[in-house]
Amino acid sequence: MACTTILVGKLASYDGSTIVARNEDSPGGQFEPKRMAVIEPADQPRTYTSVESHLTIELPDDPMRYSSVPDALPGHGIWAAAGFNTANVGMSATETITSNERVLGADPLVVYQPAQGKEGEEGYVPAVPGGIGEEDMVTLVLPYIHSAREGVERLGALLAQYGTYEMNGIAFSDADEIWWLETIGGHHWIAKRVPDDAYVTMPNQLGIDYFDLADAEGEQAEHMASEDLREWMDANHLNLTMLAPHVVDDTLDDIYDELAGVLVDVDDDALDELDNLVDDVREGLLAGDIFNPREAFGSHSDSDHVYNTPRAWYMQRCLNPHDGWDGPEAAYGPEADDIPWSRVPERKVTIEDVKYVLSAHYQGTPFDPYGRRGTEATRGAYRPIGINRNGQLAVLQIRPYVAPELACVQWMAFGSNVFNALVPLYANVEHMPEYLENTTARVTSESFYWANRLIAALADARFHENSAHVERYQEKIGGMAHRLLRETDAAVADLPAEEVPAALAAANDRMAADLKRETEDLLGKVLYTTSLAMKNAFAMSDN
Repeated sequence: MACTTILVGKLASYDGSTIVARNEDSPGGQFEPKRMAVIEPADQPRTYTSVESHLTIELPDDPMRYSSVPDALPGHGIWAAAGFNTANVGMSATETITSNERVLGADPLVVYQPAQGKEGEEGYVPAVPGGIGEEDMVTLVLPYIHSAREGVERLGALLAQYGTYEMNGIAFSDADEIWWLETIGGHHWIAKRVPDDAYVTMPNQLGIDYFDLADAEGEQAEHMASEDLREWMDANHLNLTMLAPHVVDDTLDDIYDELAGVLVDVDDDALDELDNLVDDVREGLLAGDIFNPREAFGSHSDSDHVYNTPRAWYMQRCLNPHDGWDGPEAAYGPEADDIPWSRVPERKVTIEDVKYVLSAHYQGTPFDPYGRRGTEATRGAYRPIGINRNGQLAVLQIRPYVAPELACVQWMAFGSNVFNALVPLYANVEHMPEYLENTTARVTSESFYWANRLIAALADARFHENSAHVERYQEKIGGMAHRLLRETDAAVADLPAEEVPAALAAANDRMAADLKRETEDLLGKVLYTTSLAMKNAFAMSDN
């Protein structure tokens, strides 16, 4: 499924939180309504069958309660998308990613094979279930894990056992760590810990660009992987890293000279540390321990250059604006194949920054479909992040400075992100507000999802006239959100633990009531503004 992800380490975020955020986008020509839900242990299936792949899996008998963002309409699976469990572990699944022919030949995807013929007749071949996929992963993993690392371990074991029918990236978070797992072919996978002082951008491509197999096979401090990854890669000639000693030496010497030239004010101890780091990398490369997964397992197709890489380029342009992103001297352009997977931001990243980049449509560049720069061709050249088929945005924030019962906040937005606002919801609750739970097939402004879809369709038609209404709405909801969190944190700090979920649910309901009022007000404004510009308008009035 088309999505965009950003991950923010605890030292890179504005308040020390770990932040995992992902847009869930419907495929082209489709709009999948979404809703909020809380799954109690009694409602978690013990025998799970996937609609997409017809795979049946027996599940443990000790699930935890968890929040989720499932599809609103029945018939094609749960697609729980993102949430927190009561152990304060978050999961977002999944970001559809790319692969290449070498990987798919070495470990084919596990795709459902329908039955051939009729049972009992000659030549009948029974159906063969497929593997697990985006439809299933949150349901199969989140209720059973107590840390981000456990999430990697459980999902990795399921992939090894059942395989997958698609290439996906999955995020796990707790208060200390964020881990990003990428599936590699049908049964293989790699996972990397997000650096605490960095953010990660993921635009529907296999993204990890540096991996240490020795760490994955040993301490697993920063890397984890399928047990047989090295042997499988060697057998199928998948490591494309240039390992000739003179190439390694020349490349690392160039990197060292560049870094040493930048670090003009550092002392000798720091330069010695840099020397040691370069030596470690040289040793790892020559031993075959260090490689670039994006080169080995990913793609650099023509469609990547219009659909995927421009999104990473723009997100990093927003969070590191002084790096020089334009012109012939730019280190990275919108079609660059080597945009870094992770990067240290110029300043700490806020919730508002996350919302902005996941709503982006290339503002300030010739590629903005609403802009006046460039040409008609450039304004439609690249796939926006904030697109008409955004279904939901879940921002999973784990705050380290409050009691564990209050730590997990699931910020939510529905519909096209250009025109919506994020609302914070405490995750340690037994139900979500009706305004976010009640999405059905019926289009109604009583539903947050449908209200946002209506606003987007109206505001898009007269973007420049409506943009001020939308910006004021987003700012107002954001201010209300931070105020609600601050006041609720203080109000429930001294409550007995058993009373906290009900108090947090009441706070969520208050936020939803304010959100509904302001959303309906925005709907009225954009309806009025766009109605005035209808093509059948006429200047002469009856009065």
